[in-house]
Amino acid sequence: MWDGYCADPFVLRTRDGRYVMYGTTPSPLPEGRAFQVLVSDDLDHWDDVGGALVVGGDDPPGTEYWAPEVAFADDRYWMYYSSGIGDQGHRLRVATATDATGPFEDLGVVLTPDVPFAIDPSPYLDGDGSWWLFYATDLVEGDRPGTVLAVQRLSDMTRLEGEPTIILRASAEWQRYEADREMYGGVHDWHTLEGPTVMDDGAGGCLLLYSGGNWQTPGYGVAVATAPAPQGPWHEDPDRGPVVTSAGTGLIGPGHCSVLTDGDGTRHVFLHAWDPTLERRRPHRLRLHVHEGHVSVGHPDAPPEQDSTGEGNSHG
Repeated sequence: MWDGYCADPFVLRTRDGRYVMYGTTPSPLPEGRAFQVLVSDDLDHWDDVGGALVVGGDDPPGTEYWAPEVAFADDRYWMYYSSGIGDQGHRLRVATATDATGPFEDLGVVLTPDVPFAIDPSPYLDGDGSWWLFYATDLVEGDRPGTVLAVQRLSDMTRLEGEPTIILRASAEWQRYEADREMYGGVHDWHTLEGPTVMDDGAGGCLLLYSGGNWQTPGYGVAVATAPAPQGPWHEDPDRGPVVTSAGTGLIGPGHCSVLTDGDGTRHVFLHAWDPTLERRRPHRLRLHVHEGHVSVGHPDAPPEQDSTGEGNSHG
């Protein structure tokens, strides 16, 4: 697909049938932009068109910009992302543009001013026409302290309504990020859920794909949860692990995915994985199959009954 660095890939189909991919880069791009932008007509061949987000302004030196996702509403494109320094103090922000490739201009709005840490925002439009924002935040209380998943309704494209609802927290050892991690003035056996993306399940409910574990290791993977509505309650099968793994795909640390429905109605999962040198996180495309609430993920040309492991790995 694309040999350059493009982590946390999010792919959007525009009104004219183009596909636009956005992703995190380890440093700012030329012209003072953040977030790699790639365009394609066929999902296989991608062209680099530069950076998406104009950065600078009041952001302090060393600010990092993570995990953009874009929604189209009110004849504009709205980019949601986080900014912070290193892994500290990330807040959710919003920028807007008239074209899917940008330039996106930040609106000066912090969506999560009262949340100490928030990353990986993912907008979702429900069947009633309401927008929701899923994201990851930190929660120290409980048996498995760490990064959890939350949701809030968007009252408009620039404001969140009410308080965050925690929808999913770690429940298994594969979600462990690091033992004895120093966080929030204590030492914790830290677990991580992040990178949420939500879609309709075809039966009136919702499916959530999320990433768990340590993004720097081959143990990183993607799992599934289900709910009747965006605000939950969300459930995952306690006997099932991730549906996308290094062992099953041959990729190194696959994770942080987005879901795209192409012009033919086929669903695809885009995620990143490390290159063989462990220097770059590159985007990859897998085929997503959803049948009667069961999910399987495989290579693009695999038949529906066979996922990337060849064993019909699924979650219902």
